[in-house]
Order: sequence, then C-alpha cells, then structure tokens
Amino acid sequence: MIFLRRATHVAVLTLVLIPITSALTTPQAVAEPRKRSQAEATALARRMLAQLKVARPLSIRGYSRERFQPRSTHRKGRCSTREMVLARDGRNVHRNAACHPVKGLWYSPYDGRWLKSEKYVDVDHVVPLAYAWRSGAKRWSQAKRRAFANDLIRPELLTVSHSANIAKGGEGPQGWRPQRRAHWCRYATSWITVKRHYRLFVTRKEKVALLNMLRTCRS
Repeated sequence: MIFLRRATHVAVLTLVLIPITSALTTPQAVAEPRKRSQAEATALARRMLAQLKVARPLSIRGYSRERFQPRSTHRKGRCSTREMVLARDGRNVHRNAACHPVKGLWYSPYDGRWLKSEKYVDVDHVVPLAYAWRSGAKRWSQAKRRAFANDLIRPELLTVSHSANIAKGGEGPQGWRPQRRAHWCRYATSWITVKRHYRLFVTRKEKVALLNMLRTCRS
C-alpha cells in the first residue's frame, strides 16, 4: 500500500434530451442494461475465480516493500503513482507545480467517508503487496513486482481513508472486508480481476470468502 508520509510493509455522463412521451419508459430502459451488466460482471468474476489455482500461501521470508518499490516512483517532471491515483479518484483536485495535490475531495468506498484533505487519504493496494508475495509474487522478477505495485490499469490501486487502510493492513478477504457491505461485490471482483491478470493463486479460505462476497452482487 502507498501511505502518506510513511513507509510500511503492510500493508483504488452524458446528458441527453428525451421526448416527454418517452419519459415514463426511460427508467426501465436504463435499469435493464445496468442489471445485465452487473450480472455479466459477476458471472465473469465467478469464472475467473474458478480458474485460479488453489494452493497454500508461500513463506513471507524475504519479503520487503523494497522488493516491489526498489526506488522512488517519483521522477523529475512527472507525477508519482500516488499523485496520479489521487488526481484520478478525487473531485476538484488542485495540484502544485510539483504535482502534489493541495486541495480536493476524496471518497473512501471502504467506509463511506468523504475526505476533504489528502492528509487523511491513503492509496491502497487492493491485493496487498505482502499478500501478493505469498500468492506467487515471491517468484517474480523485480520488474514485474514493480509493475504490479504501480498498476494504473487494473483495479489494484484505490483511494481510501487512512483509518480504513490501517485496519485492513495486509489481510486477505478471509481476514478483512470493507466496512461497507455495499462495497463487497466491487471489492471481490477487483481482487479476482487483479489475481487473474497476474496469475496469482488463492488459498481455500480466500476462495470461500470471495464467493461469499460475490453473493452480495445484485443480479
């Protein structure tokens, strides 16, 4: 996880005009595609989970945050990964000349909190670095681990409250779940998507926990 002012190993519309005569049918027309989309996403997550290898976790021996972040992710003239995630996830984010956010509003889906200062914000690794290490990343090259830790394409990096991030630590879904039950579905699908892409395995308890969380998805 990427924390503010600390380094730790534990461990984010188009408006259209419509005819008045069609107004009564619009809600149903809009709702149906959304239902299908959610159902399809859940079904896909279940298929991906079924394809993941089930194995015992590897030893934590040899793990360190530096194995994923061997050097600073902030390059001269560029934004760091953390700054990019805060800009992506926040509202009305203002950054200084060094790309650091000085103003904005961020929502933490884990606990439902709105955060008005980046001092209370962390960027969470959905699949914690230490957990990924024990799920197979221990055997990766350093370059691949670095790519994993800074992945802005997959749903691996998420803006959350500092308190929620601390509560989660390096736990998997069998040991920790978001405080908001409404986020369980998204959390499980994100976790599975990341593990599937990087071909990380799951434990039996982890798989059961993910299946239970997927049951909260609306069909």
